[in-house]
Amino acid sequence: MGVFVFLPLVLPLTAVPVARLAEQHLHPRLATHFLTALAVVLAVCSTLCLGLLVVVGTAQLPGNPLPDGWSDAEVRDAVPYDEVAGKAAIAALVAVAAACAATARRHRRVRRRAWSALAGMPERQLVVLPDGTPYAYALPGGGRGRDSAGRIVVSSALLDCLNSRERTALFAHERAHLTGRHHRSLLAVRLAARANPLLRPLQAAVAYTTERWADEEAARTTGSRTLVARAIGKAALVSRGAPTPTLAGIAGAGPVPRRVAALLAPAPAAMTWPSFFTRAGLAIWTAAAGTLGSALSSANATVTLFFVLKTSTHL
Repeated sequence: MGVFVFLPLVLPLTAVPVARLAEQHLHPRLATHFLTALAVVLAVCSTLCLGLLVVVGTAQLPGNPLPDGWSDAEVRDAVPYDEVAGKAAIAALVAVAAACAATARRHRRVRRRAWSALAGMPERQLVVLPDGTPYAYALPGGGRGRDSAGRIVVSSALLDCLNSRERTALFAHERAHLTGRHHRSLLAVRLAARANPLLRPLQAAVAYTTERWADEEAARTTGSRTLVARAIGKAALVSRGAPTPTLAGIAGAGPVPRRVAALLAPAPAAMTWPSFFTRAGLAIWTAAAGTLGSALSSANATVTLFFVLKTSTHL
């Protein structure tokens, strides 16, 4: 394996240039799908890399439960600085597991509390809560049945700040979040960023592109980009946003001025891949190359380790 086993840990650095360029030059829907897939693949590869380092780097430690053959010299030679790397990987892998578990638990807890708060409310998609705090967010479905499509939760305080047309834009925006299942992308990139902090630029980028996607859908539904921009601006000034970053709302990730400016500009081009000879195209192909390199490095390390361990244990 050699030093190639470490590549998946650092190749997420390719996400830094691609995040901003993708959100600027790609259609929001295409950017969301692309950046989410990129983050998930890179996170899986880096986590697998940590697992390999743990296996190889700790096999020779006293009291380990691994087969004796796994501590042979030929196994340790598969990873440079095996002892140091193995011990560091243990702490890193435990931290990754704890951070991902905490994020998933919080996401489930917030959803359960939100659904519990709607108990006894009319069974329709739009739910207006008599609350003096302005907020609005899309609550994903809790399973099968009537609530599988999710709910749009809006406080009466926020509705009081908007006129009838702006309310229509608000509802269209939140409905787009539900239809596009944006909570899945938001949760996926958040977990990926917990697995590898170098992926945080992708987390911020996807939070922005999901909002832009919903903005464009709301503009298409209402037929007025200016109306949606005005509704976003008003909601952002008074609203506290969604209860957790993995849920989406009209006053969510921004920056809001960029979203408003995008709506006041012409609609984005159709969902096509940019040419390689543009900044966006170069960023996308760089990220794709980095992702492919990370995946190949992980696969090569996994296969190599399998045969090394198989030989050492005479399986």
